[in-house]
Amino acid sequence: MKKIQISAQLVVALAILVIGGAAVGGEVLLVKWWPAHRQRVADETLAPVPYHNDSLGLDMEVAAGIYGKVAPFPGGVKITRSKFLGVGPSLTITAQPNPDKTFDFTPEILAKWQTRGVIEDIPRYTFEHTKINNRDAAMIWRWKDGMMWVTAHIMSPDRIVQADCTPGKEDEALYLQACEQSLRSIKLAGPLPPEANQPQGVIELNPRKK
Repeated sequence: MKKIQISAQLVVALAILVIGGAAVGGEVLLVKWWPAHRQRVADETLAPVPYHNDSLGLDMEVAAGIYGKVAPFPGGVKITRSKFLGVGPSLTITAQPNPDKTFDFTPEILAKWQTRGVIEDIPRYTFEHTKINNRDAAMIWRWKDGMMWVTAHIMSPDRIVQADCTPGKEDEALYLQACEQSLRSIKLAGPLPPEANQPQGVIELNPRKK
């Protein structure tokens, strides 16, 4: 029986063809699979989980990527998502009585928060005076202990709430979004500011011609 001789050039050509085909197939699969995978991870991470706390007088929706072990302590609660290696995301909420029974933070405390980043040279410090569910609030972003943190201060006549959230060592962009989404969902019990109960503008049914 005559043996079939296969040249080295043919072997090399076949190897290149197989490896190249596998690489192209893998690239096509990755291009199609990766965006859908990232979107699925983001959707699962940001999915809201309802949370109620009577002692703190609040309701909120905690992002599923953060929601995990709930550990109450005097004056607050800590919610952590455990991670096998490294530091996972966490959310700590505390509340204290509002002795002045006011609806708004004072200009002095807002100015202090706004300038703290410059005065104390805090990396990546950002301040935002805002409203959270019709409550006077401030949001602060800063770099601390090798991680980003975002803090919400929210005022009601009954209490002042502070919520601190960090992505830990998880995907910073995604988990910061999870932190911000969670903090902006906080609803405090008690009366709302008078302007929150007023109509939002006037609709002119017969506008004047210009």
